[in-house]
Amino acid sequence: MRRAFEAGDMSESAVAAAVGYDELATLKLVALDGGRSGPVKLSCSGVANRLDVSNQTASRRLQRLEEADFIDREVVADGQWITITDAGESALRQEYADYRRIFETPSVVVLDGEVTGGMGEGRHYISLSGYMEQFKDRLGYEPFPGTLNVRLGDDAVRARAGMSALDAVPIDGWEDDERTFGPATCYAASVAVGDESYEPVHIIVPERTHHDESQLEIIAPDKLRDELDLDDGDAVTVRVEEAEYE
Repeated sequence: MRRAFEAGDMSESAVAAAVGYDELATLKLVALDGGRSGPVKLSCSGVANRLDVSNQTASRRLQRLEEADFIDREVVADGQWITITDAGESALRQEYADYRRIFETPSVVVLDGEVTGGMGEGRHYISLSGYMEQFKDRLGYEPFPGTLNVRLGDDAVRARAGMSALDAVPIDGWEDDERTFGPATCYAASVAVGDESYEPVHIIVPERTHHDESQLEIIAPDKLRDELDLDDGDAVTVRVEEAEYE
C-alpha cells in the first residue's frame, strides 16, 4: 500500500513520457508475434519494414520500450529476442480497454476471484485524513481502515480491462509536511459469496501501485471478512458498475 499511494519519482515519469503511440504500435507488433507468451526473435530491419519506418527509428522505439521496462531484450548476432514484461502487457491492456470503450458500452463488469492476504499496510493509508475526508465526501461513507484483497483468475484479468469504460470516483493526490501521496480511482461495486452479497464497496486503484492486474483492493464501510465470513482462498464475485459522481 505504501508504494500504491506515494507519488512516483520524476525519472520514472520521464521514461513513461517517452513511450507514445509510435512505441505502443511497436509493442503491439511484438505482441502479435507472440511476445506475451515468451521470447520472439525479431530484427530491427524486419520491424522497420512492417512499421514502414527506418531501421534507426525501429531501433530507437525498441530502446525506449526497454528503458520503460515494457520489454526485455537479448541482442544476438542475427537479431534480438524480445519478451513483453508485465508493465508492457498492462500498457497493451489499457489500449485494449480504450478501444472497448470506443466500440462497446458495458454497464457491468463481473470479476471472479479468491480472497487473499494483503501486506497489512492498508489500515494506515486508508485512514490518512487526506484520503479519508475525500472518501466520506465522495463515496458517502467512512471506509473500514483496511482493504479486502482479491486475486483474479485469468478470465477476470482480461475482463478487468472493461472497468476503464465505467464512470468512477476520482480521489485526488495530496501532500503533508513530509511526503506527497498520489491520486487514486474508486470503482463502485458489490461483493458476493454464495447467496450473500454486500454493497456498497469500491475497488480502489491507486495511480501508482505495486499490484499487477490480477489483484483487487476493495474498501467498504465494514470489515468485509467479518460481514461475509471470508477466509483466504474463498471464492468471491465482484460486480463493478457505473459510479454516481458529479
